[in-house]
Amino acid sequence: MASMSPHLLQPMITKLESISSLTEEERYAVENLPVRVRTHQSREDIVRDGDRVSQCCLILEGWAYRYKILGGGRRQIFSFHIAGDIPDLPSLHIPLMDHSLATITKATMAFIPHEAMRDLTYQFPRLAAVLWRDTLVDAGIFREWMACMGQRSAYDHLAHLFCELYLKQEAVGLAGEHRCPLPMTQADLGDATGMSNVHVNRTLQEMRGDGLIILRNKTLVIKAWNELIRAAEFDDTYLHLRERTVG
Repeated sequence: MASMSPHLLQPMITKLESISSLTEEERYAVENLPVRVRTHQSREDIVRDGDRVSQCCLILEGWAYRYKILGGGRRQIFSFHIAGDIPDLPSLHIPLMDHSLATITKATMAFIPHEAMRDLTYQFPRLAAVLWRDTLVDAGIFREWMACMGQRSAYDHLAHLFCELYLKQEAVGLAGEHRCPLPMTQADLGDATGMSNVHVNRTLQEMRGDGLIILRNKTLVIKAWNELIRAAEFDDTYLHLRERTVG
């Protein structure tokens, strides 16, 4: 398995540098990781609940989500993921999957052998710390989702999710000027927030009516950023981004 061209793994470097700093040597080491690239169509499983895996999946392009199927075919979505994310990074130490990972859109993935990732962390302890920081940020996002699920109204919950998804994309250069891709369906939003499709639809209509957002052609346009963060009581501390450019 040969190393790929350096620019291929730039999404991973950009993501890691959104939460920490990397040296030139560390960037070079990441760029030269051995990978196998594969394209998945939309709504396709990448790994499934119960699989035992020997590689980590880096999203190069597109969107994915973590989920679990419960009794009666009910689906709970745990997180949404964009280019630069490694959603199954914990598999490096817990190789038995306890949930599934699937695409939302057509997506290009780079699969990095666990052995190569371990070698990277042994050779570059600071990179190991940055990957650990990424995992801790992920845990912080889970806590915010739990707080939203248990204590926020539907309106506030969706507002919070939209703030999060915009800032995550803005931090890695995938969004700007309060506009970002939002390719998930209302069913996806419902399964992520614990709402019915009808409830999601009504809440989105209310947010549009209040002049906060526009959703069109799988794009979210935030018309009133300050009002949106007030509605969500949004504090971006849990994302631990190095820098923010939005006002």
